[in-house]
Amino acid sequence: MPVKTVMTAEDMRRTLSRMAHEIVERNRDIKSLVLVGMQTRGVPLANRLAGLIADFEKVQVPVGALDFSLYRDDLNRRNFQPLVKSTDIPVDVEGKVIILVDDVLYTGRSTRAAMDALIDYGRPRVIQLAVLIDRGHRELPIRADYVGKNIPSAASEDVRVKLAETDGGDEVLIA
Repeated sequence: MPVKTVMTAEDMRRTLSRMAHEIVERNRDIKSLVLVGMQTRGVPLANRLAGLIADFEKVQVPVGALDFSLYRDDLNRRNFQPLVKSTDIPVDVEGKVIILVDDVLYTGRSTRAAMDALIDYGRPRVIQLAVLIDRGHRELPIRADYVGKNIPSAASEDVRVKLAETDGGDEVLIA
């Protein structure tokens, strides 16, 4: 199957800028915001969004990293041990507006697992979801509050987000 580029580095830059503006517009109390990137590619995206918000608002938004692999509902079905990454949330989440950040929203199961993991750290006032790509095919009633781009896809297709921080360059591919 041919590989098609659906977002370039410049597309991603503009999209993340728009998403950062949307986050600021919706959440006037920037000081209560915490961006939490879902391991792996959600973490650099959360850092980029926080940097953009700092540029616009002159306020540093805390950024955390969340590993939710042990909260997945498919651990019994996957015949391997998950590679557990680090969780680092630099502030107390109690009463905060937490924005979970991920690269691709697909079935919703990773988001559900991430919310379960996050709740173990306290009770946020609200949890919002920001994703670079929403590809549809939801299995759970989860939707993103901030979407970079909707990409209709077949379940058999592979949507790959590549980031400079993890992959050496920025682009979104579908194969």
